[in-house]
Amino acid sequence: MKVALKDRYGPPEVVAVGEVERPIPEANRVLVRVRAASVNRADLDGLLPRPSFVRLFIGLRRPRNRGVGLDVAGIVEAVGPEATRFKVGDPVFGDLSLFHDGAFAEYVCVSEAAFQPIPAGMSFEVAATLPHSAILAVQGLRRRDGRTIGPGDRVLVDGASGNVGPFAVQIAKARGAEVTGVCSPAKVDFVRSLGADHVLDYTTVDYTRTGKRYDWIIDTDSHHSLIAVRRALAPGGTYVTLGGTASPILAALLLGPLLSRFGNRRLGLLTWWAPFRAEDVATVLELVGTGTVRPVIDRRYPLAEVVGALRWVNDGHARGKVIIEP
Repeated sequence: MKVALKDRYGPPEVVAVGEVERPIPEANRVLVRVRAASVNRADLDGLLPRPSFVRLFIGLRRPRNRGVGLDVAGIVEAVGPEATRFKVGDPVFGDLSLFHDGAFAEYVCVSEAAFQPIPAGMSFEVAATLPHSAILAVQGLRRRDGRTIGPGDRVLVDGASGNVGPFAVQIAKARGAEVTGVCSPAKVDFVRSLGADHVLDYTTVDYTRTGKRYDWIIDTDSHHSLIAVRRALAPGGTYVTLGGTASPILAALLLGPLLSRFGNRRLGLLTWWAPFRAEDVATVLELVGTGTVRPVIDRRYPLAEVVGALRWVNDGHARGKVIIEP
């Protein structure tokens, strides 16, 4: 079978499509024929890697895991002798974050725990956009203590046009919030089409210096200091970052709890992230099923052009999700 593999760290060009033997599912594993996969910022962070200190966990000199890709949707082709949740022919989707990645392939073979059934009437493409980004959006709009946004809250989504941002904008609007999206000038109209009440062009406006304050800020890729972000938070407000380079991530991990402890604003990294949590999957499926949230697909690539798909996202061109179809 064909599969996208990486043997070293670097830009998207380090990924190559190769041939490996199709696996046979053992124990509770299932073999899924991939019908669609989608690109996430996390896929690129794993290539570079970013933040740099994650090498301590994924391999200092080279990646321990050669697979690429988190989001997957497809059809069960075979099941292991201990697998009980699915049968051959079932349409499933999942997030492979905890299962060594590898969604960019003709087949994946991992524990059945990685998957949930695709609802009747939902396409493989749509299903493939949801597992990582949509769940991050739901969890990024909820604190560890369970507090979340509500009607009338002023919510800012920094990075509103990429993978997670479009979901966060739509979910916040669905909950009655007044939403401000931050993006590049080329994507202002796109973010407005998602339902954002206000859109800021980050090349001309620094939201931390406008004097406006927000009840909730979800930052998909940190670029501001926590001190600057704190200025933009209303009393009792929350700032959650999902990723970024080493400096802002370490600050969110170490300084965030300190600033939160000695003030009435909460700042920090989404350390309570739970990949593909069943309750959040159900929430997302309900929002999509009712048409409240509309997954946006920007482009489609065949598996042979996986480098082009990764490059398109890495260069900041994508408006929403990029799909890979084996």
